Amino acid sequence: MPELPDITVYIEHLERRTVGHVLERVRLASPFVLRTAEPPITAVFAREVRRVSRLGKRIVFTFVTPKKEESLHLVIHLMVAGRFRWKPSGAPIPGKLGLAAFDFDAATGKKNPDPAAGTLILTEASSKKRASIHVVRGDAALLALAPDGLEVLLASTRDFAERLRSENHTLKRALTDPHLFSGIGNAYSDEILHHACMSPVKLTSRLTDAEIDELHGSIREVLVTWTDRLRARSGDFPEKVTAFQPEMAVHGKYGEPCPRCQGRVQRIRYADNEMNYCPACQTDGKLLADRSLSRLMRGDWPKTLEALEAKKERSRGLPQS
Repeated sequence: MPELPDITVYIEHLERRTVGHVLERVRLASPFVLRTAEPPITAVFAREVRRVSRLGKRIVFTFVTPKKEESLHLVIHLMVAGRFRWKPSGAPIPGKLGLAAFDFDAATGKKNPDPAAGTLILTEASSKKRASIHVVRGDAALLALAPDGLEVLLASTRDFAERLRSENHTLKRALTDPHLFSGIGNAYSDEILHHACMSPVKLTSRLTDAEIDELHGSIREVLVTWTDRLRARSGDFPEKVTAFQPEMAVHGKYGEPCPRCQGRVQRIRYADNEMNYCPACQTDGKLLADRSLSRLMRGDWPKTLEALEAKKERSRGLPQS
């Protein structure tokens, strides 16, 4: 799922291409992607974009409206597999992955088309089709879509600590809960916790003030660093948005060496996600128990990296060192 760094870079590109331009029409390849009926999608046709902003992990287009009218917003949630492509005006929607097309300042019927005109294509590489489009009128309706997570890059450490301690969860769950913190998901929570050398299953109630201060600093460092990296490599438009980056320390790096200690990165899979961590750096060398495998293996579940390696050697029939 695109997270705060990815969404930030998307917004920067969309601002340059769409603010001050007219959204002439929206073409829907899948009627299910539109989740609202009133106001209708046609309400945003022929409207000029006033700003593009972020609402949690959602991207919001706000349109120019007469002074007496409430503001009009088009809200897109990419979910896990939704992505954007910027194409020439009137570009067709891809048959397999395409969900919708947003035509800005289209050349149709114009003798001198705007050179900045183009079409924003929304795709989703998943059969579950979770991406969504909402059209809402008024700021209250817009805020109703927000999960109310704290903006960690804008918050003070005091506010961060208060929000973190408001519920007793594991650090992994707390950081990825959109009702607690805005914009952090599976990938960057792994990177943040590795940067802070903290166990993903440590309970928030057990953190000291010093640990919370360190964690907040790691959040800032990781998110800002990755936003800068993605911005630098985005080119004309960020076409290749992915949760798995070569420079990441642990996310998607199962079995590879940790860049800090060279120990092997481990993971726990759950639902559609996985949690990646370095035992040596984050859990004092202990392996975190995967629930399903723990039930299956019971007493055979290895507690340390050394025990895991010995178990692998026995399974391959290798002599133990």
